[in-house]
Amino acid sequence: MTLPPAPTPDEIAALRDRYRAERERRVRPDGPGQYRPTEADLGHYAADPHAVDDADRAPVRDRVDVAVVGGGFGGILAGARLRRQGVARIRIVERGADFGGTWYWNRYPGVHCDVESHVYLPMLDETGYVPEWKYAPGEEIRRHAVRIAEQHGLYPDALFGTAVTALAWDETTESWRVTTDRGDAFQATYVVIATGTLSEPKLPGIPGIEDFKGHTFHTSRWDYAYTGGTPDGGLTRLADRRVGVVGTGATGIQVIPMLAQDAAHLYVFQRTPSSVDVRGNRRTTAADVGADRPGWARARRENFLRVVSGEPTETDLVADQWTASAALLEKLLPSFRRPAPDRRAAFEAAYERADAVKMNELRARVQRSVTDPETAAKLQPWYRYACKRPGFSDHYYQAFNRDNVTLVDTADTHGIERITETGVVVGDTTYELDCLIFATGFSVGVSGVLTGRLPVHGRDGGQLPRAWAERGPRTLHGFTSHGFPNLLQLGSLQNASSVNFTHVLDEQAVHVAALVAAAEAEDALIEPSREAEDAWYATLAEGAADHAWFHAECTPGYYNAEGRGRPDRPSAYPHGAVAFHALLAQWREQSINEVLQPRTRRG
Repeated sequence: MTLPPAPTPDEIAALRDRYRAERERRVRPDGPGQYRPTEADLGHYAADPHAVDDADRAPVRDRVDVAVVGGGFGGILAGARLRRQGVARIRIVERGADFGGTWYWNRYPGVHCDVESHVYLPMLDETGYVPEWKYAPGEEIRRHAVRIAEQHGLYPDALFGTAVTALAWDETTESWRVTTDRGDAFQATYVVIATGTLSEPKLPGIPGIEDFKGHTFHTSRWDYAYTGGTPDGGLTRLADRRVGVVGTGATGIQVIPMLAQDAAHLYVFQRTPSSVDVRGNRRTTAADVGADRPGWARARRENFLRVVSGEPTETDLVADQWTASAALLEKLLPSFRRPAPDRRAAFEAAYERADAVKMNELRARVQRSVTDPETAAKLQPWYRYACKRPGFSDHYYQAFNRDNVTLVDTADTHGIERITETGVVVGDTTYELDCLIFATGFSVGVSGVLTGRLPVHGRDGGQLPRAWAERGPRTLHGFTSHGFPNLLQLGSLQNASSVNFTHVLDEQAVHVAALVAAAEAEDALIEPSREAEDAWYATLAEGAADHAWFHAECTPGYYNAEGRGRPDRPSAYPHGAVAFHALLAQWREQSINEVLQPRTRRG
């Protein structure tokens, strides 16, 4: 395929104007406040359709070596890496009825990972598993999460269907008191918080959402009893029903083609179109990925990380649209290359040119794929590539060529105006529906300690995040904080990230396990000094890239707090995940004892 030619300066200027105009059509004054949590009157949207009835479970009163909050890949990997370090009693506390996290909840039709499964699925070398597809379906991923947990003995002490309600440091026993919504109250020498950044479903705050009398649910709680079928399709009970879908992000891209096949009529309510590149999914064999070689999976995921981070590599083992776009991605995710002041204008101009070429290519794909020109125009993304997480599909655009699919663009009304008992109102039109499905994703970072929804009381009663209120979060490498001994956090706060976040989580799990092993060997507590925290913050600040120029012009989304921009405090290691992982390995080798403090008691 011939790529679009490089744009002229006049075309770049015209694109800037178009991007600003399209952004203004979508920005709302309420920002993130336009969404509502799935609680109170909307709590049924978050109910677990896979829950196991264990209401008679007796409250737990005991002590474990490590308590892990969260049973997604972060928690599972922490448990597995701790087990490999010889930790005996590991208790994972998880709200779902089994392990899997996002992949426990997301079982909607068409669900797949958007990063190649041979680098996305962690611990393939250790478990001996080889994925069956280049981009694995959700059930294969969920089964792999279970496989890791089973092989590392994480089930016996786990508490499912349970939420941690508070963590409190007990100075007398030098351990953490863990309480839950099931009446549990147990102690743990160490606590690992692995609640994830995208864990709680969110709903748009549309007036009348409670009034709809038809059937409704969130994609993360898919109701197969109503639709029929499985994640592979066959939603036969929708054959005589009018279905509406709200949302055209990563989930909508996957679920809409499946609904289009079976619904009597499908209405897609779109505010901002996603960029949708080629998927090219296919079955794979062990020979395809070199799985006969020891360490094949680690080598492959390291290669992928280097390519998408813009690091020099001789070969591209994954060779997909992520790696094809690497030259663009490495500049802005989250732009670990900070140009010198005298080169900034040249950097931004070069980025704009490269971005325009990529986005022109993606807009041309829409025109080639969608037969109706008016529909194709509404589906074209008018923003820079890194403003929203890219999507991938070989079937999404084709769904809009079907007679039973209607695209309803809501940008001019800043979203759906209201919901009635029988349908959805946009402009002067009411779309009568039998079923309304919300593909509106998850709230960002609401389940961890930063929001205060999980109270954490450390030494002398200090509470996160109150302890960070004045100066912002303070950690060492994003894992540990002064005043909160033996508390370890996984996630993206003040460390590094990547499009392949399971790789990052596994590196974090290795680091956490090494910290615990070192503390056990020295009979010590894990707690950084304030000086170490301040030094790490200075490292983050010195290299932090200024992205205000970029995010200020982005279309609203969770990357920029729905158009409000990113916080001005440094939040990520400025030199990328490859360098960060190397830094951690060197620190473990040379400096790990710096965070070990003498124990005074043993409970």
